[in-house]
Amino acid sequence: MIRTALLGFGYAGRTFHLPLLRAEAGIQVTTVLSSKPAEVHAALPSARVATALEEVQDDPDIDLVVIATPNHLHAPMAASALRAGKHVVVDKPFTVTLTEARALAELAQQRQRVLSVFQNRRWDADFLALQALLQRGTLGDVVQFDSQFNRFRPLVQPRWREGDGPGAGLWHDLGPHLIDQALLLFGVPQSVSASIRITRPEGISPDWAHVQLHYPDKAVLLHASMLVSGGVPRFAVHGTAGSWVKYGLDEQEGQLKNGLLPASPDWGIDLNANQLFGHEADGAGGITLPRGNYPAYYAAVAAAVRGQSCNPVTPLEAVAVMAVLEAALESSASGCRVAPALSCDEQEGLATLRRKRAEQARDAELL
Repeated sequence: MIRTALLGFGYAGRTFHLPLLRAEAGIQVTTVLSSKPAEVHAALPSARVATALEEVQDDPDIDLVVIATPNHLHAPMAASALRAGKHVVVDKPFTVTLTEARALAELAQQRQRVLSVFQNRRWDADFLALQALLQRGTLGDVVQFDSQFNRFRPLVQPRWREGDGPGAGLWHDLGPHLIDQALLLFGVPQSVSASIRITRPEGISPDWAHVQLHYPDKAVLLHASMLVSGGVPRFAVHGTAGSWVKYGLDEQEGQLKNGLLPASPDWGIDLNANQLFGHEADGAGGITLPRGNYPAYYAAVAAAVRGQSCNPVTPLEAVAVMAVLEAALESSASGCRVAPALSCDEQEGLATLRRKRAEQARDAELL
């Protein structure tokens, strides 16, 4: 059993991490770091509530630390846990800066511990479907990829995510999901151009982002806004053999918010409309989506901690996301295209990892 401490019991810790950790049979949440013991015990009566990080890092019985705290605390907390010999999962964004990301990746390698990032959107139903379409060549060669992750929250909320501190704002919140999915599909772009700004009257941190990742053979457009109530697709993908359009967000976040657990027979079903053009499709012009599978992340983390499988989201991939995120911020400030600041070794390592993942996907298709 992998004994686990959850750091933070706000929205991310309570809504995402705790239910998914509890869904993994090989993980036991024994400790929660929180200033609200009553809320923790209401959800997890058996947990020990810690009030200081030292209580967690000095506990020899804790194997894995999951960090779901405000963004600016990710790097220092992860570093402390790694130095204490713990395996670590960090909620996105991995860190606030690329420099912090590289330092954590190096520390994890030195300490020979699993360090992973909670990129749950890799297991969205629609993204799993899109990966399968591209793997099978259904759309041919992709020439345009539009990915939008929007909210409709016209009123600024008094919370750190919408404040003016380090790592606040929509680009740090939703940008890592958009970037990670694009890099998983297409690799690191040659350069990035971006416009990131505040659109709400009372806003104090960016709440709108439009970013293009430049590749030699395709246009990749990423968009996020706090002022979109509907009418635009989540994905619009166009290739030499067809197009695929998908509306609406994956349902798993909503299911978790409503208290639905992964064991439910309705878990991960996404009935939002999609349409496939240029090929025959089942249903009313669309495809049947696979079930979303957020529980797969912690199942893979548990296997990696036991040495039975690979890290599902590696530190190198997290570094790449931060490099693109920072390039977009720099581009928005300067008005110029900016190349992600990745070394040749990092680029080669990422390319090798993409090839390996593609081979694994092809092998899985043949089974």
